[in-house]
Amino acid sequence: MNHNNSRSDSYAAAGVDITAGYRAVELMKRHIARTNIPGVVSGIGGFGGLFELDMTGLTRPVLVSGTDGVGTKLKLAFLMDKHDTVGIDCVAMCVNDIVCCGAKPLTFLDYIACGKNVPEKIAAIVSGVAEGCVQAGCALIGGETAEMPGFYPEDEYDLAGFSVGVVDKSKIFEPDSVQAGDALIGLSSSGVHSNGFSLVRKVFDVEKGGLDVYCDDLGRTLGEALLEPTRIYVKPVLKLAESVTIKAVSHITGGGFYENIPRSLPDGLTACIALNKLNTPPLFDRIAKAGDIPARDMYNTFNMGVGMCLTVPADQADQAVRVLRENGEDARVIGEVVKGEERVELV
Repeated sequence: MNHNNSRSDSYAAAGVDITAGYRAVELMKRHIARTNIPGVVSGIGGFGGLFELDMTGLTRPVLVSGTDGVGTKLKLAFLMDKHDTVGIDCVAMCVNDIVCCGAKPLTFLDYIACGKNVPEKIAAIVSGVAEGCVQAGCALIGGETAEMPGFYPEDEYDLAGFSVGVVDKSKIFEPDSVQAGDALIGLSSSGVHSNGFSLVRKVFDVEKGGLDVYCDDLGRTLGEALLEPTRIYVKPVLKLAESVTIKAVSHITGGGFYENIPRSLPDGLTACIALNKLNTPPLFDRIAKAGDIPARDMYNTFNMGVGMCLTVPADQADQAVRVLRENGEDARVIGEVVKGEERVELV
């Protein structure tokens, strides 16, 4: 599309450069192309993203939607001037929620609001979004970049997204079927993921520096460890569902164990987690010590090394762990479901 005639000097004087938006779109096209999957009908640039739903094998298709943002983890991206990974976080926060129902993500749209549209920065952000979509197996079919001078500082932005997936009604995971004796399987996280960063920033006082300090226990700088993108669990979980009965899935996000695991448990049941079964990365110990944070607060804020928790029948637990490991996940049995009113018990 030719935009040579689309320019407003008056709007530019107010801080909005329309031509920068066109330049950003041109730069991001090659990233978006990586996410094309069967079903994509339209290219970017239209008023809506079109996707043709393949009904093969779907008797009663149910659409599942999820939306989320990256949160204050973006502040670290600003401080480190690294913008090509937060898009992965944005996708992960949406698609990891969708797969908790057993749904396969199909499409994703992003929304970037910024103080100043720097095309190269916007393209870097979208490159991360595209990488997240590739990892999740969904298509980036559209988005919006809003230049909002006076609302955001020139060097800052916000990033959010929206995803739609589909699952046959008969294959939706059924938390109501969870019972005492079922096994809890933890999938290792890649770090803090994208929750709890208001506390992280306070604990390390990141605005005053220190992100570039190399930490032997982390094997990299503190900033690199904190900015590590959220792990996307879609493909391994859907693969597991082909051979194992997955009753429920919890995406461990804000609220940690105490808020998220009970969301997939019927009343009267408790998730009994064996702490000695967890593989908690040293980054969380560093956070706890730096902030003098009690253990309960840590497990009520962060994922503590478990990005997702699956509930399966006990007699299928070994098979589940094997399949997940064959599909690239560090998976292990971390506890069991028992009768009780505590909802979550750490032992």
